[in-house]
Amino acid sequence: MPPENATEIADNLIIEADNPHHQTLATFGWESFFARQISLDALSHTPPVRVVAVHRSGLEVVGVEIDALIPPRADATVGDWLLLDPARAHASRLLTRKSLIKRRAAGTDRQVQLIAANIDTVFIVTSCNQDFNLARLERYVALAFEAGITPVIVLTKADLAVDVASWLAAASGISERVPVVALDARGDEPRQVLSPWCQPGQTVAFLGSSGVGKSTLTNALIGTDAITTQAIREDDAKGRHTTTRRALHRIPGGCLVLDTPGMRELQLTDAAAGIAETFEDLEALAAQCRFADCQHDGEPGCAVRAAIDGERLDPARLRRWHKLIAEDRFNSASLAERRSKDRAFGKMVRKTMKDIKARR
Repeated sequence: MPPENATEIADNLIIEADNPHHQTLATFGWESFFARQISLDALSHTPPVRVVAVHRSGLEVVGVEIDALIPPRADATVGDWLLLDPARAHASRLLTRKSLIKRRAAGTDRQVQLIAANIDTVFIVTSCNQDFNLARLERYVALAFEAGITPVIVLTKADLAVDVASWLAAASGISERVPVVALDARGDEPRQVLSPWCQPGQTVAFLGSSGVGKSTLTNALIGTDAITTQAIREDDAKGRHTTTRRALHRIPGGCLVLDTPGMRELQLTDAAAGIAETFEDLEALAAQCRFADCQHDGEPGCAVRAAIDGERLDPARLRRWHKLIAEDRFNSASLAERRSKDRAFGKMVRKTMKDIKARR
């Protein structure tokens, strides 16, 4: 019986790989969420392709019997799915994402930078050394929660740590909903420890600072040394940038993994829900305060201050919560203001052009 809908047709598209196994679009992370967005007519004329790398010269895309470089576009990022228009590749339709990692770009204009799309699990990588930073980990967790992605904290260099349990305890205190694992990034251990999240058809990403072992972990999952790595500086455990671009890699077993450059700065924007999920304990306490607008700074009946006084809450966690909320509000408001100014400027240009044409 022939396929009856776009989902069945897309799932039955196969290609011959270099190995003896047949591969479907699912090999690249395709699933019914995307297939439901396509009509039969669109599927027959515009085949699905996934962005696996972003270059200055264009987007590298792969699909059924397709491996191409198409013109660059600002609205697409690594992990996106497009319906490739062979005649007008630059106008290929961008499918709705199931998740998107973004941040406020560096600079003063506060534009949003797209990091990756359609990720299932993000491994937030840090080391059992001076690189470990609770505030930075909380930012990454909030980023993942906001994007609707499962976060997992991965502690590397566990083989060099004297007391791994203390590092695990500190990271586990961020959120009860975030698994924490410790491992040696080399050898077979990453494949064994991370296998529950690296299932066929899944797309995972490594995020973290330079030098924490993201590329080493990617190499361990791939089973090769295809990605260059460098040692950290001994004096401060800081790493050097080795990965210079974001790219998806297929690994044995059918999972796709995204290796990313280290982020020196992670500014959150439009991440209020993710911050609230990361600090669920504080949100729950704040709901018990006497006043709805309590600032947790000496007001009577403050449940948050009571928890601090009772040594059930670290005051440093409260300060980090306040800082992230203030930062997100500022960046989000600035972004909304810039968008409003852009719209106003666009209207002014259109009106001016209309007036010029009318005078002619």
